[in-house]
Amino acid sequence: MSDNATMKNTTIHDMTTGSPARLIMQFMIPMFLGNIFQQFYNIADSIIAGQFLGVRALAAIGSTGSLMFFVTGWLNGLSSGFAILVSQWFGAKEYERMRHYVAMSIYLSAGWAVLMTIGLGIANEPILRLMNYKDSIMPDVKAYMGIIYAGLIVTAAYNALAAFLRALGDSKSPPLYFLIISAVINVGLDVAFIIYGGMGVEGCAYATVIAQGISAVLCFIYIVKKFPILHLKKENFRFSLPACGKLMALGVPMALQFSITAIGTIIVQGAVNVYGGEDYMAGFSAAAKIQNVICTVFVAFGATIATYVGQNWGAGKVDRVRQGVRCTQIMILAYSVIAMILVFFFSKYLTYLFISHQRRKLLKYQCCISIRYSGVIHSWEVSSYIGIPCKDLDMDLCRCSEECLNLRRDLQL
Repeated sequence: MSDNATMKNTTIHDMTTGSPARLIMQFMIPMFLGNIFQQFYNIADSIIAGQFLGVRALAAIGSTGSLMFFVTGWLNGLSSGFAILVSQWFGAKEYERMRHYVAMSIYLSAGWAVLMTIGLGIANEPILRLMNYKDSIMPDVKAYMGIIYAGLIVTAAYNALAAFLRALGDSKSPPLYFLIISAVINVGLDVAFIIYGGMGVEGCAYATVIAQGISAVLCFIYIVKKFPILHLKKENFRFSLPACGKLMALGVPMALQFSITAIGTIIVQGAVNVYGGEDYMAGFSAAAKIQNVICTVFVAFGATIATYVGQNWGAGKVDRVRQGVRCTQIMILAYSVIAMILVFFFSKYLTYLFISHQRRKLLKYQCCISIRYSGVIHSWEVSSYIGIPCKDLDMDLCRCSEECLNLRRDLQL
């Protein structure tokens, strides 16, 4: 059966025809939901730890959110950058070349996962020391992050597999359902390990890694059964240094763009940790979780426009690229206004999810959300997804500066 014939039997979507606004929204919403459920691992850990283990556990797990966001953002950005070239060759109908780049992406994703696991595992405690964690909470934080780092290979596997599907225009079929299933499993394992297993924060970490592994396995099985166009042959895995170079030229800038805001949050978290109080750390952690969820829309738009632009650029439809970028900028600005209004009026009540009733009075003045008016910056970003290597590094520096400039304001709050 030909590649064109097999496409009719899958959920592949050609984004080179049809209304740009409709295509982008149909693709972005499942992407957003998927990203939410990926973040839900750490959020669920924080909620359950805060409710059943107390403020110290919430401070330990919750305060690692910025590190988690950096690490997962880097892997997600890498896979999204790699998927740009995959989507371009898909749009150009060069399916053999597309499969070759999929194979090279697998090599690079696995290599980065192993490198990060080893490097971050060795640097685990030094990084936490730089973030000013006190000795009283250091063992819990170190244990939790050590387990998370050890499981980065399954995180990279899911991100890579999902990115390949997105490159072909599939963002909402079973991969989204797999994330929902694994998120539910994560909650169940959290409860089982903590309440019935008597484990501490390590139980939350093990639950997260197991749940992520399940989503990766389910996604792989789905591709094998439903996407013959992605079935790789031995010759596809023939190593090509030029191909890897092109993938890295797009993957690294995208990884920076997806994770750079976490650097500013890490700096702020380190400043909060100086206070040494678990209440301060727990309060800031709860607020940061909500902020990350709200900002996930920007990440979803970024990955969406990467696929849209990649397919249309590969098909030579430059006018559609301009139309899609313009529509995305307008939608991001509209969302930014709505989000700022909602956060301004309801942020206090959202923090109650993470804190038991007895602690709310103590923490209510310490739970603050720093509203970053960054919609304009994120709307500018969409122009960097055309696939020009390193074009978005200046935007990365802009976003990092935006986060770091909020340090003094956050502490004053």
